[in-house]
Amino acid sequence: MNDTRKLSLPLGLYVHFPWCVSKCPYCDFNSHALRGQLPATDYVDVLIDDMQRSAAELNGRTVESIFLGGGTPSLFSASQMQRLLDAVRDNLTLAHHVEITMEANPGALEHAEFRGYREAGINRLSLGVQSLSDAKLKALGRIHSADDARAAFSEARAAGFDNINLDLLYGLPDQSLEEALTDVDGVLALQPDHVSHYHLTLEPNTVFYTRPPPLPDDDLMWDMQMACAEKLSIAGYANYEVSAWGQPGKESRHNLNYWRFGDYLGIGAGAHGKLTSATGEIWREVRPPNPRAYQLDSAPARQQVGSADLCFEFMLNNLRLAGGFQLHDFELRTGLPSSSLRSGLDMALGRGLLEEPMPGLYRPTALGFRFLDDLQGIFLPEPAPESAE
Repeated sequence: MNDTRKLSLPLGLYVHFPWCVSKCPYCDFNSHALRGQLPATDYVDVLIDDMQRSAAELNGRTVESIFLGGGTPSLFSASQMQRLLDAVRDNLTLAHHVEITMEANPGALEHAEFRGYREAGINRLSLGVQSLSDAKLKALGRIHSADDARAAFSEARAAGFDNINLDLLYGLPDQSLEEALTDVDGVLALQPDHVSHYHLTLEPNTVFYTRPPPLPDDDLMWDMQMACAEKLSIAGYANYEVSAWGQPGKESRHNLNYWRFGDYLGIGAGAHGKLTSATGEIWREVRPPNPRAYQLDSAPARQQVGSADLCFEFMLNNLRLAGGFQLHDFELRTGLPSSSLRSGLDMALGRGLLEEPMPGLYRPTALGFRFLDDLQGIFLPEPAPESAE
């Protein structure tokens, strides 16, 4: 890969903050309930050191988006975020209109900090509302109330944030269709710029997986998805990705980079990254997940992504997008010829899961979106043959 081609690949920065006030029973992210005082200064010191060591490998590439995720980044003060972002600006090349998102939980947020976060350069917030029913929030193990969520949103607007995402779950324990729609109505009344509308899933290594709560059945879950989608669409939100709904121009640029198989540097405990080398190899990185271990040694484990896995990973992400992908982008992002996808594309087209509205552009059909796992599975690499005895 020549330098021109490498520099043309979009690049994001992900920063992980691993602590929460408490661990939610459905959460499988690398998050840890805070015990004692938050080691904010020491942790930001390690983040800056990690970022500075990684900067040389980026070779001047422009960072187009930054995502401060967790865990609960809003446990960290605005002054600590200012210190971190000042160091990022000093060591990395940022796009002129870089998108900087911070996740925040309404129950773990000093609302007076909103203006400080904005002054630090954070220009997009993602609030973990999840539901506007106090009963459902309690069932989910959340520490905030519906009123806390509304107040956080209002104060964020007052502080100057004009790009706010609200996370909303459906398919909650004992949730009815009417309750799911009431949640959507409550979110729409706030007029956020973006809504991430996820169904609750039972993930391994979570309390809910070990002790499942009573969840809606598949048919009711589908009814919720369709009815909620209709409300969001009528309200002017575009469903540009399976679970993402944005007002015009308010799509998440950072997440779009993930879904389009762009590069991203990940720093922080348990952070994952994907970087393309100057010679075209694609490497996955992961930092030590335990916060103490990361603070002692932040060096990542690295693994090269093989050709067969590249095809699947590209499709796994891009097939989530309503707009689909172009074969030219597949070749640019993976370094592989488009012929690598031919048999899978033909199979997906033949089954009505994929369409080609113009030469070289492929996107999921309505059927493909409904059975996305089946569509993505078509591109799984063939298992290696067993060796003979």
